[in-house]
Amino acid sequence: MLVLLLAAFGMAFATLAPGVASAAEAGEQVRGTLQTSLSGPIEGVTVEVATPDGEIVDTVQTGEDGRWEVDLPGPGQYVVSVDPDDLPEGVEVNGEPSRTVTVDAGRAQPVNIGLNDGSRNDGGGTVRAVQLFVDGLRFGLLIAMAAVGLSLIYGTTGLTNFAHGELVTIGAIAAWYINVQGGVPLIPAALLAMVVGGVVGALNELIIWRPLRRRGTGLIAALVVSIGLSLALRYTYQIFYGGFSNPYADYQGQRARSYGLFTLQDRDIASIVIAVVVLVLVALMLQRTKIGKAMRAVSDNRDLAASSGIDVNRVVLFVWVLGGALAALGGVLLGLSDQVQWDMGFRLLLLMFAGVTLGGLGTAYGALLGSLIVGVFVQMSTLVIPNDMKYVGGLLLLIVILVIRPQGILGSRARIG
Repeated sequence: MLVLLLAAFGMAFATLAPGVASAAEAGEQVRGTLQTSLSGPIEGVTVEVATPDGEIVDTVQTGEDGRWEVDLPGPGQYVVSVDPDDLPEGVEVNGEPSRTVTVDAGRAQPVNIGLNDGSRNDGGGTVRAVQLFVDGLRFGLLIAMAAVGLSLIYGTTGLTNFAHGELVTIGAIAAWYINVQGGVPLIPAALLAMVVGGVVGALNELIIWRPLRRRGTGLIAALVVSIGLSLALRYTYQIFYGGFSNPYADYQGQRARSYGLFTLQDRDIASIVIAVVVLVLVALMLQRTKIGKAMRAVSDNRDLAASSGIDVNRVVLFVWVLGGALAALGGVLLGLSDQVQWDMGFRLLLLMFAGVTLGGLGTAYGALLGSLIVGVFVQMSTLVIPNDMKYVGGLLLLIVILVIRPQGILGSRARIG
């Protein structure tokens, strides 16, 4: 059954990647965008591309949109450098002004050279705290998009699905192929990616989990299967997509707008609005619709729901489709801010579990509340700990809450015990 699912993924990627052959014909290339939150795209910066032994391939300058690109003589390692003297006053390179990248055959390799304009630390602790709080709300909403589906799957099936992060990744990758390779605008590409995520969720249920439930597979064995499925899918993504970090074609190079105590780009505002609207619609669906009430009934007592005439298998299938679509949309929004990577869902997985457990296992509203708390705590923890360790803060918060209230904020003791 796992082989069938992986074969389905392979067919899906083959369908979603019509532009791969044409990209290979175009030859190798390095490209990038120089921009900061406050200054936006930076024009006129000299970018030099050379081989590791110092032979210069080409030297270009960034355009009005801050973008640059250099055609390469072939695959291999290249050193990309920027001239710090060309940067505007107050803008500096994060770390070294050069990056060494490996370019595969037929690949247009993006190169990310981070710039710092001081906007994140401007104005003292109070302003920075507000900025981190707003960033945390945005990040928490993205976690919640994926965590709600994870919580609903646990509530209706009892499965702790370690492969849920791969549903986040498939949404981002599908949208990238449709948007970049297919030339479709990002908004319809995101909708198509949600369809892909829903279909993949349905395949998970129909090909793997429903047959395992019929055989009476225990929850521990199912958990181990989900870990194996996560590994298999993650490295399938790496094979087809590659180990690169790529941006979408749309909504790049935006200048951050100042809202007094904090700044946000328009795409971040759009992500917040989309996440809030979708989560509100999910809440209304759970409360007002027949399928939503059936989902809550199956989550509360599966056997009683079945005896009252509810088609449990149909409800569980709907939960998987909904969870897959929500996770895919979360992946698209995460890829919009952090670029698309083959393991992005896996890196988000522990925070999803933290949000679900913190809010209360099996409750959609608990997943939303817990994810918001985790997102804000993770971002604001950088006030006192290094940025590279911020995810550790979310897990420490989870440990503290579990010691004080093991069932989570909105969970019931009966559910845990």
